[in-house]
Amino acid sequence: MNQRKSLKELNLLDKFLFDEAMDDPENVKIMLDIILSQKTKLKHPPQIEKEQRTSTDNRQIRLDVYAIDEDDVIYEVEAQKENTHNLPKRSRLYQGIIDSKLLPPGVVDFNLLNEVLIVLIMPFDLFGYGLYRYTFYMRCEEVPELKLNDGATRIFLNTRGKHPELVSPELIELLKYMERSTDEVSRECKSKRIQEMHRRVCQIKASEKTEVKYMQSWEEKALKPIKPFLNYEEQINNLIEQKGIEKYRSLL
Repeated sequence: MNQRKSLKELNLLDKFLFDEAMDDPENVKIMLDIILSQKTKLKHPPQIEKEQRTSTDNRQIRLDVYAIDEDDVIYEVEAQKENTHNLPKRSRLYQGIIDSKLLPPGVVDFNLLNEVLIVLIMPFDLFGYGLYRYTFYMRCEEVPELKLNDGATRIFLNTRGKHPELVSPELIELLKYMERSTDEVSRECKSKRIQEMHRRVCQIKASEKTEVKYMQSWEEKALKPIKPFLNYEEQINNLIEQKGIEKYRSLL
């Protein structure tokens, strides 16, 4: 397990801070407006870590941010720090599970399916072309300009792109801020919307309640069994030996 950062050291690409910040509808709106170059009007408050599964026997997924706008377009946004080498197919799984929940049983008019946009934000270039933004639709192989128009869009954002001429300056500022959510980076941003997002993020970082919640979440992860066959005493001793976390000795 990585050494724990303090709450103030977290960036928006860190899952805990991302979830806390996106629990605020205004932050979700700012993020979507900048990414999509539009004015998003959310129909309901966004849902954070929304659980989705097709049945009790099938795989469950947790969606970081799940939101619906007034046109019933569904947005699913993920902050992904690590390259797990399966993100394209993972986005396909998310798309399939979201789609499977959209129509009531017995409804066969598939034109009623919502449009779905899945966005993954990453501090690495998944495809290697140096772009800040990769947008995927279904297209015809034989007629490249022919879109399938099935209402499904997947967007992969790279915070370390190299072609600023292909995206808006505000999107570049947002991506840089998400990777380094600091006062310094915020001051460098010309975008008033990003500065407003930073003000809200600072409130989260200064909250004692959020600090306690963060410490509890980290300690819960730290106390998970390191190996299934270790007994409780061995687990605590391993934590002390590997991480120097002496406060856990009282648990023995």
